[in-house]
Amino acid sequence: MTRLPLALAFAVLATLPLWMPGTYYVNIASQILFYAIFALGVNVLAGYAGLVSLGHAGLFGIAAYAGAKTLTAGYGHGVVAVVALASTLVAAAVFAVLALRGTGLGFVMITVALGQIVWGVAYRWISITNGDNGITITGRPMPFGLSLASPRSFYWATLVVFLLAVASMAVFVASPFGASVRGTRDQPRRMNALGYNVWMIRFLAFLLSGFWSGVAGLLFLYYNQFVSPQAVALTASAEALLMVISGGTATLLGPIAGAVLVVVMKNVASAYIERWNFVLGAIFVVIVVFMPEGLVPGTVRLARWVRRSAGARRHSAWEADRLPKGPATARSPGPNHSEPPRKRPARPRSSRLKRPPAHSPAGGAPRKAPAARPHAELSK
Repeated sequence: MTRLPLALAFAVLATLPLWMPGTYYVNIASQILFYAIFALGVNVLAGYAGLVSLGHAGLFGIAAYAGAKTLTAGYGHGVVAVVALASTLVAAAVFAVLALRGTGLGFVMITVALGQIVWGVAYRWISITNGDNGITITGRPMPFGLSLASPRSFYWATLVVFLLAVASMAVFVASPFGASVRGTRDQPRRMNALGYNVWMIRFLAFLLSGFWSGVAGLLFLYYNQFVSPQAVALTASAEALLMVISGGTATLLGPIAGAVLVVVMKNVASAYIERWNFVLGAIFVVIVVFMPEGLVPGTVRLARWVRRSAGARRHSAWEADRLPKGPATARSPGPNHSEPPRKRPARPRSSRLKRPPAHSPAGGAPRKAPAARPHAELSK
């Protein structure tokens, strides 16, 4: 049953540039794809590991800045990809070593501080990052000799990376490592008692999350051909986390649905609604109130409820059809009917049974035994 929807979704995504009107919406689709990759990376920690991070925009931006500096230094795109991803993994390792010293609110505050450090470096270290002016690059890679200069070709390249990210996440969720990550989220003390290294499992999950955040940052760089401190701001981390929460944490499709919602509201609805931030906030409030588990799990729950309700109605109708239907005259007349109610005929006197007398054996009570005769009378 799941193969048909997956085949339809793949066909829609693969042919989207062919039927989508104009290149603007093709570019919006490309943004949805690489932001969905970013949200999938955040979901590894926030959803499966239970560690809410507000500093992942720092990893996202480190990949973009490292790629931009390497490319402007004259290196090829292959070296750019290696340097960007390696820099992101090193930064993710440093983030993990520092942030995993705390859990819960402490983890959140440490990631916020690390993200703000990255933003401060990007904004103030002008000799390397060019400050608020950012870094501009020219050209996109040409894998296998295919140019990615047009919006369609870049969309298809991003789609390939997106499908690889989804496949890797599916393998991660079904693997023993994914089960151990969920175990550290649900029962960390029990996992320790069973001999698992909880800190190392979370550390590796942080690296996996940082890797896909770096991939998304590199695609962001090639899409915009520009990177600035805005890419590593706290608002960028908050948006990625909202994508995960609104779509549904610890699910594969949830971050994708959240990315669609946020990107469409920022780039499409904002052209028609001046206060689009207010509308987006109202949508988040509605999701949290009525679908606290997220859009995807909430929609599945709603579909099951509708299916059960429809099945119950069909079953009730079937049961009603099975009941025997008597003639209309068999209905006993009531006070609202014109015909007066019929009296019950009296039984004949001859058929009435009389209650047997008390001395009869049929009366139910046994006869009394004769009184004992005196002894003197017996002696006579």
